[in-house]
Amino acid sequence: MSIHFNHTIVHAHDREEEATFFTEMFGLPPAVEFGHFLAAHIADQASIDFVQHDGDEIAAQHYAFLVSENDFAGIHDRIIERDLDHWADPGQRRPGEINHHDGGRGVYFTSPSGHFLEAITCPYGGGDPV
Repeated sequence: MSIHFNHTIVHAHDREEEATFFTEMFGLPPAVEFGHFLAAHIADQASIDFVQHDGDEIAAQHYAFLVSENDFAGIHDRIIERDLDHWADPGQRRPGEINHHDGGRGVYFTSPSGHFLEAITCPYGGGDPV
């Protein structure tokens, strides 16, 4: 059996702000309109689709992305340039740091709608880096 990830929907207080933040932080082309979504295209023909969520609070989600060393450097640089809070751990006990799990690098930070974003250069538990 072969299963491939295609897309996920991310609820946002302001879908344009959320999509722009995501694409800028991860060094991606701008998101494109797709129905009532803004679709940010990532590797393997997959997308992160941002949708406007008016009203109730948004349940914060965790989205982790495996990135190359060069992409990680750019992401980390943009975190520093924007003076964003970031952590080496999901419990937020190591502020202003990155981790080095499995011989790679990783960092956690939050999006404008409060989603927890993670960039790692090696899969957890080992495996081939990007």
